[in-house]
Amino acid sequence: MPPAASGPPPPAFGPAAVAVAEPTGPAVVQTDVGAKDGLAKCSRCGSTDIALNIATGHLRCNFCRFEQASPNALATYHLDGDPKLLTGLVVGSGSADIVPSTDEVLTFKCAACGAEVVIDTKSSMQARCHWCRNTLSMNQQIPNGAVPDMILPFKLSKETAVANISAFVGKRMTFAHPTFKAEFQPENVMGVYMPYMVVDVNAKIRLTGQGEHQTRSYTEKHGDNEERYYDADVYDVARAFDIYIDDLTVESSSERLDQTPSRNSNNIINAIMPFDPAESVTYNSNYLTGFASEKRDTNVTDLAPIVTTQSQDIARYQANNTLQFYDRGVRWDDEQIDLVGQRWVSAYLPVWLYSYYEKKSNGKSFVHYVAVNGRTGKTMGSVPINQLRLLLVSAVVEIIGIILGVIILLVA
Repeated sequence: MPPAASGPPPPAFGPAAVAVAEPTGPAVVQTDVGAKDGLAKCSRCGSTDIALNIATGHLRCNFCRFEQASPNALATYHLDGDPKLLTGLVVGSGSADIVPSTDEVLTFKCAACGAEVVIDTKSSMQARCHWCRNTLSMNQQIPNGAVPDMILPFKLSKETAVANISAFVGKRMTFAHPTFKAEFQPENVMGVYMPYMVVDVNAKIRLTGQGEHQTRSYTEKHGDNEERYYDADVYDVARAFDIYIDDLTVESSSERLDQTPSRNSNNIINAIMPFDPAESVTYNSNYLTGFASEKRDTNVTDLAPIVTTQSQDIARYQANNTLQFYDRGVRWDDEQIDLVGQRWVSAYLPVWLYSYYEKKSNGKSFVHYVAVNGRTGKTMGSVPINQLRLLLVSAVVEIIGIILGVIILLVA
């Protein structure tokens, strides 16, 4: 193999560099989505009984049936825009660090009758006044992680989600556990808003390593065996470019981030991505009516390593477009990423979720999920397996394979 040679100049990659300033400290952008008195009223009749109409994607008054779209004010609050222009760290108020000392139980005075109504933001964003039945909503941004910056409304109906889950499980019923077959009820699916961080990144990438370009291949005979050999030139390879990542989604629930296969099937949630966060609207708790939600319990600093790793993965993938010359592959020995600018926006993303608790013979339990993307309908899941049937079928297939092998040998 010839000695390492200096490779050809790296080809141009991506857009030209953008003049940027050095990143500064956290710049928390406060947002205010109104309804500070807890009442978000219908603009036509004044009712507070408002919910999402999945068919149109708009909020609908359940009293007079008037519909109106929630305004998307993210751009106004600098929580949206071209990642190329990002410098420093921009963090939405709903993405600010969780303050453990912040009281999660808030008391509102009902503007309709004057009664005091309590909202526990740990478990809910809405409550009904026990006197006048007005719905009070927690729409005001508070720095305890309870209220996200934006929400992506459900687009897929429950009926469609049930059909998707039934079809997914139906294809796997042959090897499903008999207890699961008897207890499977897809109509128990729940619509859940899952907490995510949506991140925009402006970064400078530098990759250095070695690549090989094949020059010839030939065969040599050694006794009764032949061996194939390959000759290749080795080059030092470097790539440096700017990368702009728009709407990178990262789970912000510590429980969902635990993807240990022996404990749960949380990885199912990632399998139904991507979402379309560009269609999100400014948070309004009326979108949560009739749905469940999980609360964010991680901070930007907790998730930053994940974003850095995924940004490097994206950079390597993009660099592959410039490496066709190195047909024997490239090994990157050093990867450097300089985060010029970041924008973190907390979001609720919609998932139809069917869960099943399997009690195993050893006394342990395992949670199986079948999840449906609440926007695209993409479905993925985990189904308890009938181990005995699977072993029997495997044994039969193996025996048939052995018999066929013996017959072929005898015929030959």
